[in-house]
Amino acid sequence: MDDQELGFKAGDVIEVMDATNKEWWWGRILDSEGWFPASFVRLRVNQDEPMEDYPLKVEGGKEDDSGSGARRFGMGQTTKDQMRTNVINEIISTERDYIKHLKDICEGYIKQCRKRADMFTEEQLKTIFGNIEDIYRCQKKFVKALEKKFNKDHPHLSEVGSCFLEYQTEFQIYSEYCNNHPNACMELSRLTKVNKYVYFFEACRLLQKMIDISLDGFLLTPVQKICKYPLQLAELLKYTNPQHRDFKDVEAALNAMKNVARLINERKRRLENIDKIAQWQSSIEDWEGEDVLVRSSELIYSGELTKLSHPQAKSQQRMFFLFDHQLVCCKKDLLRRDILYYKNRINMDDMEILDVEDGKDKDFNISVKNAFKLHCRDTEEVHLFCAKKPEQKQRWLKAFENERRQVQLDQETGFSITEVQKKQAMLNASKQHHTGKPKAVTRPYYDFLIRQKHPTLPTMVPQQQVFMLAEPKRKPSNFWQNISRLTPFRK
Repeated sequence: MDDQELGFKAGDVIEVMDATNKEWWWGRILDSEGWFPASFVRLRVNQDEPMEDYPLKVEGGKEDDSGSGARRFGMGQTTKDQMRTNVINEIISTERDYIKHLKDICEGYIKQCRKRADMFTEEQLKTIFGNIEDIYRCQKKFVKALEKKFNKDHPHLSEVGSCFLEYQTEFQIYSEYCNNHPNACMELSRLTKVNKYVYFFEACRLLQKMIDISLDGFLLTPVQKICKYPLQLAELLKYTNPQHRDFKDVEAALNAMKNVARLINERKRRLENIDKIAQWQSSIEDWEGEDVLVRSSELIYSGELTKLSHPQAKSQQRMFFLFDHQLVCCKKDLLRRDILYYKNRINMDDMEILDVEDGKDKDFNISVKNAFKLHCRDTEEVHLFCAKKPEQKQRWLKAFENERRQVQLDQETGFSITEVQKKQAMLNASKQHHTGKPKAVTRPYYDFLIRQKHPTLPTMVPQQQVFMLAEPKRKPSNFWQNISRLTPFRK
């Protein structure tokens, strides 16, 4: 909650001090005063009557003072119907406000910036504004679909759930925008240290007649918006009767938008990890072949194993790092145990994992314990691995399952890292590596990878915890306070 917002709950009586604005009123509850949304309350006809003695008229002219949640008013609507109307109206109105907001950014800023090639390159504009023009085009189609489903005469009968289901895949374009947003903030911070850019951005705002918020404030809105959809749908579901024709679609839409938010959150985490992976590679001595980021973007598991390979069947103690698509093998330095030497890698796309029982192995003709094999389907190549303890073996077998699952999920969701992002991560790692500092400075990245447990995201993540990029931490608040922040202005 902001300092000037008035918090309230169902059943509270608010004394209205100022109702000159039709959307936001200033009111008082006991000793607290503040702004509150007028659409979330209803006026008491007789201000002198106590609330509990105030009967509500229903159809047929009879009174109903049962005090239950099914109280009726208006044309046979229940209180729940009225609350659903409020949520529907809020979804539609905030979506229209958001479209205007995106239009102002695209026409008020981007269009003007492109006229000034002496001040901005296309690469700079891509960094600052990301794919916000794609988002604008998507949201224009989405708001039209919402308006088609909006029942003007009886808003509570509107069936909007199907709209969210239809556009759930398209909303994944927010992932690119959210991942780019920190870069946009840094670039804006750099530019606004020069007065001519400060004056230029202010002139753009005034020409477009936009409200008095800085450009970085405007650019934060899409990040907030995609995180707020699950909150809106959760509130809509609460006030939708199971018999309502929209109930199943709203329920499915809520789960779909939670998944979109989780996917964006997961992609952000993956992109943050590629810098750490690049740093790890730069710490490995005698690296050969392509960079690990060419094919991989996630460390699944790591640990020490004894490896045996044909034809010599000579045992070797090695450190193994399982990434998506590949298993990297390294050797520890005899004296400096924190230094690793690259030995080879195994392509996991060609391998099948075989559990090996304790005892004599037929292929290698030796007795083994806590063992498993990697078998290449094409070349019949076989690698035998032994862990020190049974639980370590089980963790490795689980890790191989997770690796295949991760590869499949990336294929299904279309996740990939751009060539630019890969090259930038390796360049940053190379710069840090060549500063002349001793090798030991890379130890934290090595430790990070060794200790990684790589937890999968739980299926139910509270949406307040879904990343709120560049937004200050707030105390947990109710939906009505959260939804008020969707509007691009403050009282």
